[in-house]
Amino acid sequence: MIKRVITTLLVALLLAAGAGAWWLDRWIDATEIPPLVLETGVEVLDRDNRLLRAYTVEDGRWRLPVSYGAVDRDFVEMLIAYEDRRFWSHSGVDLRAFGRAAWQAVTSGRIVSGGSTLTMQVARLLEDSGTGALDGKIRQIRLALALERVLSKEEILTLYFHLAPYGGNIEGIRAATLTWFGVEPNRLTAAQSALLVALPQAPASRRPDRFPENARIARDRVLDRAVRFTSLTEAEIAWAREEAIPTERRPFPALAAHLADRAVAERPTQGTHRLTLDAGLQARMEDLALRAIEGRGPRMSAAIMVMDHRTGALLASVGSPDYTDVTREGFVDMTTAVRSPGSTLKPLIYGLAFDEGLLHPESLISDRPIDFGGYAPRNFDNAFRGEVSAAEALQLSLNIPAVTLLHEIGPAQMLAAMRRAGMEIELPVGEEPGLAIALGGIGTRMEDLMRLYAAIARGGVEVPWHWRQGDTATEGQRVIGPVASWYLGDVLGDVPPPASAPRNGLAFKTGTSYGHRDAWAFGFDGRHVVGIWMGRADGASVPGAFGADLSAPLLFEAFARIDGDLAPRAGAPEGALTLSHGQLPAPLRRFTPAHAAVPEADGPEIAFPPEGAVLAWQPDLPVTARVADGTPPFTWLWNGAPVASGLHDREFALDRPGLGFGELMVIDAEGRAGRRAIEIAAP
Repeated sequence: MIKRVITTLLVALLLAAGAGAWWLDRWIDATEIPPLVLETGVEVLDRDNRLLRAYTVEDGRWRLPVSYGAVDRDFVEMLIAYEDRRFWSHSGVDLRAFGRAAWQAVTSGRIVSGGSTLTMQVARLLEDSGTGALDGKIRQIRLALALERVLSKEEILTLYFHLAPYGGNIEGIRAATLTWFGVEPNRLTAAQSALLVALPQAPASRRPDRFPENARIARDRVLDRAVRFTSLTEAEIAWAREEAIPTERRPFPALAAHLADRAVAERPTQGTHRLTLDAGLQARMEDLALRAIEGRGPRMSAAIMVMDHRTGALLASVGSPDYTDVTREGFVDMTTAVRSPGSTLKPLIYGLAFDEGLLHPESLISDRPIDFGGYAPRNFDNAFRGEVSAAEALQLSLNIPAVTLLHEIGPAQMLAAMRRAGMEIELPVGEEPGLAIALGGIGTRMEDLMRLYAAIARGGVEVPWHWRQGDTATEGQRVIGPVASWYLGDVLGDVPPPASAPRNGLAFKTGTSYGHRDAWAFGFDGRHVVGIWMGRADGASVPGAFGADLSAPLLFEAFARIDGDLAPRAGAPEGALTLSHGQLPAPLRRFTPAHAAVPEADGPEIAFPPEGAVLAWQPDLPVTARVADGTPPFTWLWNGAPVASGLHDREFALDRPGLGFGELMVIDAEGRAGRRAIEIAAP
């Protein structure tokens, strides 16, 4: 009889246990699981996946995406050792931990430790429920059991890595490591890991910037347990205890703020944006822009761009020195603002002229007063230099030769070349393109000028310019020929650098827009193109601002911050004529406009000696020269050096010229010049 009762009881218990298990199973399966896809802040990454800029989620919290594999393994080990040592084996609830917590509460009369597992903590964080109420605890248990059925352990930890609170509006391990240590969570010290384990337990009272002593005590408590339950040694723990507690929040990275905003605005539903920028180079360029405006007034601004012209990838883009500076209008991205290019378009004019066979870098071209149907350009210094080589005219950025060449080529052809380079241009409303575009009478953007100089740097072909990873384009159109492109690099590489810069062969061109509103400098070597702009974002004049004085020194410093040494430019292509002026074919020795409509004012002409004359050298007798036409007084130069000035007489005696070849030059009162190449030979 007793045996039958026992058997009945056992069967009843088994049935009850089975029914309970069945009910529990159904209860867990019926659990309503909150959304497991979490909202994270948009992030903008560089070419090596380094963080350039991050954005908060909608309610202003910092919560950044992070994968399980991107978190330091030692931190994971320490977290589990401190919070949930049987995490890898339990099914969401640790009965042993619950029993221990209950026994400690009964024997001590207070709560000594909690029984919550990491899965239960994730359940609480997902629902933002409290920790004390019984119904809340039951809900956490139920949700934890349900989570363990649909997620792997790594996925549960990944949720914790996103949701754990770390003080203030900081959520998740990645936001925490960037805030408190300025590092990504893939490599942490033992002290850093311990602090990050301790913070989520009481984030308000353990914030290290407000309660550093509380943070230290909590961290050291975690280190105490790490000695027993992790692979860390006593010596490593002792070393960790000596590490200082961070006492202030670090700002989140905000590199390339303007370009990051642009990326997000173009693709607002995308969570991660990968750009071609180099975070280290970007930081160096931003620092350079800040230093460039020091002591130049509260409204001065600057912009810098760096491009790899071989691939078309943008490596750095600084739209202003300080994105948050309202006085400077730092929120305006000056790399995309429409501005006047000043003289920075002149290389394109010369390149097109080289292409058409109108001249060679050693060809002579006139720099004299001239009038194009009422448009009479003047040089920046209001001086005239007579006949100069095309190379010298470009290096000195003379206006009259550039306008003369554009008149010959035609503004329409120049605009077509700019469009082939990928440039967007804006003309004054209601106006047709005229000769003034040679001197900056057109609107364009810094990034478009970068494309033009990149095309020149890579042999005359448009660059597949891009700033998003994966957005590479096909090879572009030819802008100018390879020979013309090489000529430009060779000529611009001989421009004297600023006084403080090395003469390293950097090919560069400066420009200043009308009214000193924009100071430009663009340069290139065999790999990079760099652009510099300085001025005011509101377009106001900056008296005394010149590209050569302001932007050119900055350009050389920017190249020094890229990789130190310049990459060599390509050698002369087939068809390039590396000849002196005297060796050129006759048609290329002097540029003669084909359009008779171009009027040129009469200037002084050296009547004697004639061009190419060979004069016998007599040590006691000077060489007599005579000038025809022109307006006195006259200034005479021998081999570029003044030897007489203020002469009203049309005859001049050149004393002791010495043996060899030389150039005799005369400049009249109007700045017009004439010259003769002669030889002084021994009798």
